[in-house]
Amino acid sequence: MKFVDKIPISKTIEINTLAKKLIEDGKDVINLTAGEPDFPTPNIIKEKAKEALEKNFTNYTDSKGIPELRESISRMLYKKDIHFLPNEILVTNGGKQALFNTFLSILDREDEVILFSPFWVSYVPGILLTGAKPVILKTEFENNFLPDINKLRKLVTSKTKAILVNSPNNPTGVIYPEEIVIEISRIANENKIFVITDEVYDFLVYEDNFSSFAKYVDKNQLIYINSFSKSYSMTGWRIGFVALKNQLIYNRIVKIQGHSITSVNSIAQYASTVIDEVDNSYMLKEFKKRRDFVISKSREIGLTFVNPKGAFYLFFKSPIEDDSLFCKTILEEKLIALIPGSAFNEKGFVRLSFTNSIEKLEEGFRRIKEFV
Repeated sequence: MKFVDKIPISKTIEINTLAKKLIEDGKDVINLTAGEPDFPTPNIIKEKAKEALEKNFTNYTDSKGIPELRESISRMLYKKDIHFLPNEILVTNGGKQALFNTFLSILDREDEVILFSPFWVSYVPGILLTGAKPVILKTEFENNFLPDINKLRKLVTSKTKAILVNSPNNPTGVIYPEEIVIEISRIANENKIFVITDEVYDFLVYEDNFSSFAKYVDKNQLIYINSFSKSYSMTGWRIGFVALKNQLIYNRIVKIQGHSITSVNSIAQYASTVIDEVDNSYMLKEFKKRRDFVISKSREIGLTFVNPKGAFYLFFKSPIEDDSLFCKTILEEKLIALIPGSAFNEKGFVRLSFTNSIEKLEEGFRRIKEFV
């Protein structure tokens, strides 16, 4: 159990749970913690779920995911100029399970995975559970949290099995420029190491062009992760997927999936078969409006932050050195729930999620302004 003992609980879930408890107790909490869109799931998906129930589509399915859904995902990716056949796609319980299945399928004890800090809270626990070692390249606020390619080259060793990347990024909202994507891909290709690319926020892009690693990494080294949670407001449906052309690794993931969960929820899968038909442009439009509002209010207050070009987070410097104390105190005194940057391996920063209405965000910033 030593690997489990090394793993902290999820700070984002912990604080979000505390905020929800305060709300249940009647407190007027403005919850700016969770990476969860506040839009309802699109009607076309909900209607398809009803159809699944009416057809009694409630049995086990293929561990890889029902063929209709994998075909729909393939068509959706094709529109992004990302090409995977249905038999190169495996449906998972959200993007998180896609990542964990991937770690288990490629990592042995003492293998190393390079990842860029700050990073999402579940990356390191997933790596540690395999007995592998996370190797952290710290990025700098002064460089817009973009990885230093020279430093990356120096971290690659004979033990390096993969580079884990996340763009648009959680928690910073940074999008890696194409030249950075190309350089990281070149390093991976030269050294024959995997690139695990977590692109769950690829729909939420407000500035610049988004470049997918899928276009530059050698096909046998690429492991592509995505989900419907963020882009289609389907967090509770738990539909994610992993796509790859390396048949050996694909078969390992199929084996892990079969022995761990058997298959993903049949109704959620059936409902998602229309994913390539969904028009979610209204979500992007509203999130951009909120992003612009949050930037304006943050500048008005005098917060120091990196400009979020994607995702739905503002990552700003904590007004006091102890970011955890700041988040705890502002929750107690002003009923504003935020996530300390230390949860993402970046002390002295705070993550604010703008997945709330403009009205709630305005009230939230009023309270933040009073506090700071």
